[in-house]
Amino acid sequence: MTRRASARFAGKQRGSPDAPIGPPSLALFPAAAERQRLDDELTRALIESGARIPRGSVVPDFDRETFRRELEAFDFSTPRPLSDVLAWTMAQLEHGVVHMTHPSYFGLFNPAPAFPAQCADRIAAALNPQLASATTSPAAVDIERHVVRALGARAGLGEGVTGHFTSGGSEANATALLLALASSHEAYVQDGVRAFSGQPVFYVSRESHLAWIKIAQQTGLGRAGAQMIATDGTGRMDTGELASAIERDRASGRLPVMVAATAGTTGAGMIDPLEASAAVARRHGLWFHVDAAWAGALIASKHLRGALAGIELADSITIDAHKWFAATMGCGVLLTRHATSPSKTFEVAAGYMPSQSASVDPYMTSLQWSRRFLGLRLFLCLAAAGWDGYGSHVERAVELMAVLRCTMTAKGWTVANDSPAAVVCLIPPAGSAQVRSIVERVVASGKAWISVAKLEGSDIVRVCATHGETTIEDIHHLADDLCRAAQEPVTPSTCNASPASATYVR
Repeated sequence: MTRRASARFAGKQRGSPDAPIGPPSLALFPAAAERQRLDDELTRALIESGARIPRGSVVPDFDRETFRRELEAFDFSTPRPLSDVLAWTMAQLEHGVVHMTHPSYFGLFNPAPAFPAQCADRIAAALNPQLASATTSPAAVDIERHVVRALGARAGLGEGVTGHFTSGGSEANATALLLALASSHEAYVQDGVRAFSGQPVFYVSRESHLAWIKIAQQTGLGRAGAQMIATDGTGRMDTGELASAIERDRASGRLPVMVAATAGTTGAGMIDPLEASAAVARRHGLWFHVDAAWAGALIASKHLRGALAGIELADSITIDAHKWFAATMGCGVLLTRHATSPSKTFEVAAGYMPSQSASVDPYMTSLQWSRRFLGLRLFLCLAAAGWDGYGSHVERAVELMAVLRCTMTAKGWTVANDSPAAVVCLIPPAGSAQVRSIVERVVASGKAWISVAKLEGSDIVRVCATHGETTIEDIHHLADDLCRAAQEPVTPSTCNASPASATYVR
């Protein structure tokens, strides 16, 4: 507290009518002209950085010790001009992160964000609506509901679809499991897993995202609640083994509640047999969920959406807008055809809220309470590009990966997956360096970012098209880099980069 503030508080009783009130903090709430200056300055810095990034290293290229010393100097005792702090922060981030915005980032499912989505973030940040209640943010809530209905209809769930935006795929998938548990036993919402006479379990492919293990833990089932089903040799769930596992579990006293098929596995972009998985779930009376966090974007393409045949049979679907839909992080969506299921699962009585409508208030139908306006990102992108524009975006990524397939097979490499999506899994020619060494060399060069993954137990080089502006030239450069890395002799100096792993944050 400053000396002047101390004197003011000492001289007057706090809260008395004649107590002086100081001005707002200009550091936190600058005057309009200063805000405009800083905003223009930041916009220019972002544009200039965006132009430099494609010409620089994909991976961090800064002195971390120097960075840490500079960071420690921010002891927050002495204010600094925001202009200086913004410039310092931009410089650190330009050189201190893996750049998903680099056209040679071929890594996980994190995209270069579309410009309309970036605009949405700025609008949401400036107006900061609270989407817990439709009373406080009616326009924003209705925009999100409109986008949810459009996604659900496009996926084939019908006009009565409901759902909400989430922080990402993990939250959306956890929500689906909670809906399934509530649907399978009417006492679950009140009594939790104690309502069941045995261990509730659900089924996912062993190639599914490992967030399912955490979801089983956080929902009270324990990790044993996630039953990992063997694959068919290509990375897809074996539905025969799925049916057998359900029967074995029931015979042993376990209580199956949900089948979760994956549309776009992390490692190889494989799509589980959705129609066959749905048939097994229906035959056993289980909730059928499709985790289409990444490949769900195929619904945008008239030519490619057939790869998701059977998704329309789902009780619920997860789609991540911050993956192939190229929204900013993090922006997931949970869709369900059962209009009343979310409110039955999450409804609460909160007298301090301005409204308590289970049909319109998001806090009554989801895990979250306070909510950021996430749906604006996808709304602006869809409004600006339309389904056809998004379809072209998806098809272009698939075409680029087709070029890589042809190029690498011509060079003697083997393509290990047959995904209809934009992921290619490569095995180097006999006599080449090990997969992990190849990936480490490419990543250490700073020219591109790829990852190591496993497909049916074997290491593969994983390449995924994630940037909407990647070119064929970028693909050819990557192919050359891969071949050089495969032919280089193994030495300690070429294997000092951190291994890239096909695990992504939800």
